[in-house]
Amino acid sequence: MVRRVVRWGAALGLGAVWWWAVLRIALADDAGVLEGAVAAGGWGLSLLPVHCVPKGRAEGAVESGRWSAAWLAGDATRASPRPRSGAGSDPL
Repeated sequence: MVRRVVRWGAALGLGAVWWWAVLRIALADDAGVLEGAVAAGGWGLSLLPVHCVPKGRAEGAVESGRWSAAWLAGDATRASPRPRSGAGSDPL
C-alpha cells in the first residue's frame, strides 16, 4: 500500500512539474533552458513503451530465430510483381 502511495505521489508531483514547465514556456516571457529541458524530458518519457511484457510471456510472440531460419531456408516472402497500368485498381 505504501508503494502505491509513493508511486502516485511521484507521478502527480512530476506531472505538476511538467505542466509548470509547459505553461511557463507558453505564457512567460522569461522562460529558459530549465523549463525547456523539463518539458522535452517529460514528452520523451511519454514515448517509452511502459506496457510491454517479456517476449516469453507475450501472447502470440514469435520464438527467437524464426525469421533467420526462414531466410536461410529460402522461405522468405517476396514482394508481389508490379501490376500493369490500370490492372487491379479501382478508379475513384
